[in-house]
Amino acid sequence: MEHIGWRPSVNEREFIETALQSDLRVDGRHSFDFRKLRISFGREDGSSEVQLGETHVLGYVTAQLVQPYRDRPNEGTLAIFTEFSPMADPAFEPGRPGESAIELGRVIDRGLRESRAVDMESLCVVAGKHVWSVRVDLHILDNGGNLIDAANIAALAALSTFRRPECTVGGDDGQQVIVHDPEVRDPLPLTIHHMPIAVTFAYFGEGNIVVVDPTYKEEAVMGGRMTATINSNGDICSIQKAGGEGVMSSVVMQCLRIASVKATDITSKMKKAFQVDSYTTEKALKKVKRLPATLPQKINVTDVTMEDKGDGELETQTVKTPSDVQEINKGDEDHRNIKGNSPLTGDRIAKHKQTSTFSGGPSNWGPYSKGVSLSSLRISQLPDPATTGKASSHEEAQPIKLWGCWRV
Repeated sequence: MEHIGWRPSVNEREFIETALQSDLRVDGRHSFDFRKLRISFGREDGSSEVQLGETHVLGYVTAQLVQPYRDRPNEGTLAIFTEFSPMADPAFEPGRPGESAIELGRVIDRGLRESRAVDMESLCVVAGKHVWSVRVDLHILDNGGNLIDAANIAALAALSTFRRPECTVGGDDGQQVIVHDPEVRDPLPLTIHHMPIAVTFAYFGEGNIVVVDPTYKEEAVMGGRMTATINSNGDICSIQKAGGEGVMSSVVMQCLRIASVKATDITSKMKKAFQVDSYTTEKALKKVKRLPATLPQKINVTDVTMEDKGDGELETQTVKTPSDVQEINKGDEDHRNIKGNSPLTGDRIAKHKQTSTFSGGPSNWGPYSKGVSLSSLRISQLPDPATTGKASSHEEAQPIKLWGCWRV
């Protein structure tokens, strides 16, 4: 891809070529060194951002249900679209994609689609009627050279994080497609068999000087270029030699061996960025909790001890377990719950100790009781703690009359 926006002068061309003959490059790298690679993922599924030196590419993946091709009724489709903005390079013109944009899209599409990296059969919903059409949009934000490698990595990173909605087939005829929202069912990732990595080589002179990852200025001086797409297993997915100087077969084989090593290194960096990046953590936090589980809370209630010396005798009642009460009727069950569960019982007992002696109640409560405990009658007049918690602070809770416990 030649750029007519910047033409190097004679001195600049001689300087770059002389430095390359001495195994030196303008940016200080060696011949087979890549620039610093940075991969980041967006907040939405299927978005990625790649920075390769000064080259900046943004990738975004979308999908929709379409009718498949007649020759492949049970396979989905994958399309690559590129957008060259004048903001990235003054040589890029807005409007219709130019020759450089078309070439870039074809090289990446050949490496991904022809190598069967994405499982197309998994994109089929109803054979011959409905399949998923995956679209990859690549936006060039800054052109610092070697757009093919940066755009290829951006496309792979975006496809790795893309999630398509889950759909089911139903209806009376069994042909109706129902697309579920992410709140109903979790979206499904794409099935990617391998990662085809594009590695670009630039040739200088008569093809004797070869460098990896050419910069913007080196592309203006180079005599030829070759892009090899290889996965981490060493399988060659595609090779493109874009005109220029002829290259010997021995040089091509050397470039393929170097590309295999670089592809393994870039694949490991991409997987590491996908695991370590905050993308995985953010997606885990955003995961919809459809059935929130409510955990029971433990409430520690201290034992309540009541003492009453007003009648001349000491009565101590310690509420621990229901087994401490030997005889109790149905009305005493609420009274026991109030004493055992209310943390305000101790405070209300202290307030009631300062009141006058109970009057108005019978001396003998029943035919089988020996007498009525004064402290039991006072506790029985305490309000329900459930109602006091709901009432406001300035309103007085209504007392609830309960049957009191008697001393056995």
